[in-house]
Amino acid sequence: MGDVDAVVVGAGFAGLYAVHKLRSLGLTVQGVEAAGGVGGTWFWNRYPGARCDVESVDYSYSFSRELEQEWDWSEKYATQPEILAYINHVADRFDLRDRFLFGTRVTSAELDEESLRWEVRTDRGDVLSARYCIFATGALSTANMPNIAGRESFTGDTHHTGQWPHEGVDFTGRRVGIIGTGSSGIQSIPLIAEQAEHLYVFQRSANYSVPAGNQTWDDEMRRAIKAGYDERRRLSRESGGGSPYNAHPKSALEVSDEERREAYETRWKLGGVLFAKTFPDQTKTEAANATARQFAEEKIRLLVDDPAVADKLIPNDHPIGTKRIVTDTHYFETYNRPNVTLVDLKAAPIEAITPSGITTADADYALDTLVFATGFDAMTGALDRMRIVGRGGVSLSEYWSEGPKTYLGLGVPGFPNLFVVTGPGSPSVLANMVLGAEQHVDWIADCIEHLWEKDHDAIEASVPATEQWVEHCRELAAQTLFPLANSWYMGANIPGKPRVFMPYLGGFGAYGRICADVAEEGFRGFEFSRSRTRLADPVG
Repeated sequence: MGDVDAVVVGAGFAGLYAVHKLRSLGLTVQGVEAAGGVGGTWFWNRYPGARCDVESVDYSYSFSRELEQEWDWSEKYATQPEILAYINHVADRFDLRDRFLFGTRVTSAELDEESLRWEVRTDRGDVLSARYCIFATGALSTANMPNIAGRESFTGDTHHTGQWPHEGVDFTGRRVGIIGTGSSGIQSIPLIAEQAEHLYVFQRSANYSVPAGNQTWDDEMRRAIKAGYDERRRLSRESGGGSPYNAHPKSALEVSDEERREAYETRWKLGGVLFAKTFPDQTKTEAANATARQFAEEKIRLLVDDPAVADKLIPNDHPIGTKRIVTDTHYFETYNRPNVTLVDLKAAPIEAITPSGITTADADYALDTLVFATGFDAMTGALDRMRIVGRGGVSLSEYWSEGPKTYLGLGVPGFPNLFVVTGPGSPSVLANMVLGAEQHVDWIADCIEHLWEKDHDAIEASVPATEQWVEHCRELAAQTLFPLANSWYMGANIPGKPRVFMPYLGGFGAYGRICADVAEEGFRGFEFSRSRTRLADPVG
């Protein structure tokens, strides 16, 4: 059995920084990663067109000024290869790679209530004992493969966008079907259409998407960004979403039609997900949301030649922004191509996948390749697939059977010294995940130092504080339109998953201030303890 101070699960942005930060405190740290290398979601998601929807200069580490200055991003919204190259550079620059067991999946983590240490087991037979267990497993890391009748019978090639072959896929001359029009579907469809003989898009539900408005960075732009990084980071940390942009100071209904249109036009040109945060009440009231929907629908109709196809591509089942708005490159225009067919599954659902293709309620589609762009078991999926057992033999899955319950998204009652990074109950996927990971890891490091100073062995969230936080998160969600959408924020894409809005909706800046206040007040809402083995030791 290997004894270490901390085990870090995951080698994405959060896991790499956790290893770096905890090592800087002098802790012995062992990282464990299921993939064959670093990168997390960017290791797996290599589908055509994979691109971040946060500007690359913001979707990057802030902990090292030297790193900020030495790395040159090539464009506004970086693609998967460039992001992965950046993560690999960080791993090498800070000598992090040798602290990970790659190609290794954690199968269980069980608390020893006597010693208050975690016994972590892997699928390779490793057994690790650690005082601290940090789960940096990612919010979008567990691919969701839908249970469609006949799925295994298809004789052509099958791929999931979240587990894309590293060597890529050649669609030349192929009849391709893609199921799903979330981020991975919308980003990959234009590029697949350029290669395929014919592409059939099986749309389960229409989604809003905003053009990336991408641009390449030249040396002058990069110098200006690097010179202003301190202020850019400050604005990002104080913002609602972890990027240096704030919503319009007034309600969407308080401004003139001209001013409102100008604000939407500016955000549309900025590109991507931030369109949802043009006005502060945009996802809070139906009336304000309607103004954004009307603007977006007009844009879609301008891009799609066939009005009947545009009708199918315009969502009518959720307020705009209550599902994550996608960042695309020529998505809607792709439906103007003669080799692309939109199949509306709400009008004619899939009845079965057959050896030769897909059968819907009104047609058969012969296919050579089938792509599942069906997303992830978000936020809790990776944790649910491990056997994590805390006090009294209660598993995390059991404790979360009615939905995830955390305090600040960081701690869980009954699971001392177990920390979740950017998990449910935190801004998580509603904010810049890189700055969110840094924020959480820095807080965890401060917490560990506090334990040392007070001569405690363990810290865990109290039940009252957790219940209050869960209720606070639910109240915030109830004041918005988000619960109206059948989104993965709600777990609605996974059959049987509790329907609970999982992220914290109070904003990235507000959340950061709450976490800082909790720490400054001696980690209010947490309970401290010493291990029974140390208490029983007269020398200890």
